[in-house]
Parts: sequence; structure tokens; C-alpha cells
Amino acid sequence: MPGLCRAITEGGCGFDYRLAMAIPDKWIQILKEYRDEDWDIGDIIRTLTNRRSGEPSIAYAESHDQVGSGGDKSLAFWLMDKEMYTNMSRLDPMTPVIDRGLQLHKMIRLLTHSLGGEAYLNFMGNEFGHPEWLDFPRKGNKESYLYARRQYNLVDAEHLRYRQLYAFDRDMNRTEDKYGWLSSAPGIVTTKHEGDKVIVFERASLTFIFNFHPTESYSNYRVAVASPGKYTIKLDSDDQQYGGHGRLEHGTEFFTEPVHFKSYPNSMLVYLPCRTALVLANEEIDYCY
Repeated sequence: MPGLCRAITEGGCGFDYRLAMAIPDKWIQILKEYRDEDWDIGDIIRTLTNRRSGEPSIAYAESHDQVGSGGDKSLAFWLMDKEMYTNMSRLDPMTPVIDRGLQLHKMIRLLTHSLGGEAYLNFMGNEFGHPEWLDFPRKGNKESYLYARRQYNLVDAEHLRYRQLYAFDRDMNRTEDKYGWLSSAPGIVTTKHEGDKVIVFERASLTFIFNFHPTESYSNYRVAVASPGKYTIKLDSDDQQYGGHGRLEHGTEFFTEPVHFKSYPNSMLVYLPCRTALVLANEEIDYCY
């Protein structure tokens, strides 16, 4: 509709946010068509940042179309498929499929949340990887109510890993509440390394680091930062409470060096386990929040 997103004073309807519809389509395409080691990091960054300046966008990793009857599949289902019904117990060791699914589910959502726009949209239940689709009563399903529901009880079951995905989503949103990256200027990407599968960017005084490589962990990985000082971990997708492997010590302090890197005057060395996302804050700035 012409004028839908123009200001009311200009004769429009006043809607001032645009849905970033290319983002969920890109994630589904990647999961359908590419092996993990073949992900195009540059293409992911372009999709997440391709929006007009001054025109706020609503980012989302998956839409209602993917969980509705006759639609596509949710990210969790693309990642873990039938194993969601049999191997989500915390009482059993993680299978390779569940391990991969949990880690990528968290990373995809955090990257979309932090780099993809000025607002974030989640379809109910997807925050914890709801295992079923949504289907309202209709002739095609004999007016059944079986799938006209969201099983929030899965989050309350302490022995299931859905609770871990929910905990990460909760803390991701709490971290945004504290630092306000959605209301900040767009992120500035400093690293998008195809071979390493690493993405680094700064937004709202935070440093976001993603290692999407399926097998390679990096010790002493150099990361460019604008502000010198001591950095600490504020969110870690590899935390065991989120279904991660706990490979990072949260008491670790990362100190910058006056080493010029990626056009920045300062940089620091960070340990990056495979399939892990980190959010770091400068302690000399963090007291403001």
C-alpha cells in the first residue's frame, strides 16, 4: 500500500518499521542447501545488514510460515529433525545431531538479534525449539485441535534440553535490555573470515564474536576493538546451562593491546571454541549500564 510506512503528518499510515523478510529465507536456504563448512559468511553478513539507513527493520530468524501447516519447517526442525522427539533428554549424552542443532540454533538467533535490525521478532514457542508445527482445525485435518497448541510445558521439564534453549533466549533478551543494541546504531563488522567461519562486530559498546566453524577452535584469535581496556564475557552460547560444553572460563579477563588491526587502533586475543558465540563488554564502559 503506497504510504503505509510514511509518517501520518505526510499522509501515510505511520508504520515506521520494515520486516526484514530476507533473513528467515536466507537461514532456511543455508540449512537446506549447504554443508556447515560451505556457509558463505559474506552472504550472511550482506543479508543481515542490507537495509536502508534511517529505516528501522524488524529482524527475525524464522517466521510463522515455517511452523504453520503446509509451510516450511522451523529452524529447530531443520537442524534436529526427528531426533527432537527421542534425543532431547539431558539424562543422556548429546548425539552429534542434537549437539549441532543446539549450538547453531542459539548462534543463528543471537546473530539475527544483534546484527539484523532495530527490533526482533519471535514466533511463540520457537525460542525454545518447539518440536511440532501449528495447525488449526480445518477440513484437511478433520477439524482436529491436536496441533493447535504450543507446548510450553516442555520448558518446565528440567530433564529436557528445550529448557536450555529457552534459558539462552531469555538471557539474550536480558542482555539486550541492559545494553540496548537494538536502539543503537547498526553494528560495524570488523571480521568476516570465510576460511575461519568467524564473524566479529561491535554494536552498543559490545563486541560480538561468532565462530561458525563446525570443528575448528582458535586460541589467541585476534579481535579488533575500538576502545582499549579490560573485556569480560556477558553472554556465552557455550555455557553449560544453555546446552553448551563449558569450554570458556567466565572469570577470564581479556586485555587489549595497542596493536593496530582491521583499521582499529586496539585489539585483543580471544579463545574461540567451535560453534560458539560470545558477547564481550569493556569493563571501563560497563559501569554505565
